[in-house]
Order: sequence, then structure tokens, then C-alpha cells
Amino acid sequence: MLRLPESHRHLFRSPFGTLVPDIADLAETLHGRRIYTVGDIVTGNVLSMGITPDVAVIDGHTMRSPCGRAPEVFPTVIHARNPPGTITEMLVEALSKAVASPPALVFVDGEEDLAVIPLVLVAPEGGWVLYGQPCQGVVAREIDEEARRTAKSLLGCFIEEPGE
Repeated sequence: MLRLPESHRHLFRSPFGTLVPDIADLAETLHGRRIYTVGDIVTGNVLSMGITPDVAVIDGHTMRSPCGRAPEVFPTVIHARNPPGTITEMLVEALSKAVASPPALVFVDGEEDLAVIPLVLVAPEGGWVLYGQPCQGVVAREIDEEARRTAKSLLGCFIEEPGE
């Protein structure tokens, strides 16, 4: 299991892509593309635009409060444990399985916030990852070599711990 130390958490407060105040502004950009969403609200908003993400990663909460917006449109649902502030092997395996059989929902027991990093590494180039930036909007990032380099660099901030 990889754990993000408190001393590095500030690095993850800046958007890992382009911050867009209103997800509706992305509608034309997203149609016809491979889309990967992280977060219950972002996933719900994309679905309400008539777009089914190839992979959606949710935890049933928004800003630590239950939101009860688990979508029922995904034929494949994969469960993974992922405690707050971590990236578990179980999460990475679930993301890999989901990417291999879209559309799929990864339902996280714990917290899904950091799933963007491994998702950028396992999803195919050319797709788009979307996640919420609390009280600011949605972050959109096209998956390309630069995104993968940044994700690998961010993974370097984590420390490996036993257990899962």
C-alpha cells in the first residue's frame, strides 16, 4: 500500500489538469471520447449530460458526507478497499480490470480521491480523466505522455507501507 505523507499533501491541492468552473462547458469536448471520472458528483454530472464514462470511480460520499448517487447504468461493478490518503494494490487492480472492460464502475470502500493518479497510468492514451476540485469546479486532463510523467512523479511522493 502506498501512503501519502502529510508533508506532501499540499502538492495534491493544485489541479492535475485544466480547472473548469462548470462541467457543462466540457459537453462538446467530451462527446465521443473515452471518459474516466473520479468522484460521485462528477460522475453524476457526466451521466446527466448523457455521457456514460468508460470507468467511473466513486465512494458514495462527497466532501466526506454520504451522497447516495451510486449510478446503476454500469454492467460491471468492481469493489475495492482504499483507506484515505492511500493507493492500495486492490484499487490499482480494480482500475485495471475496469479499464479492460468498459463501461465499469469502481466502488471504493474508503476514499477514491487519489485514484486519478493510477487511473492516468492504466487508462489508454487519448482518454480524458475528470475529477472534482472542491468548491471550484471540475478538473479535466487528457491522458498523454506528459500526464503519465506527472502521475509517476506524484507517485514518487508516496511511501510504501505493509498491509492493505
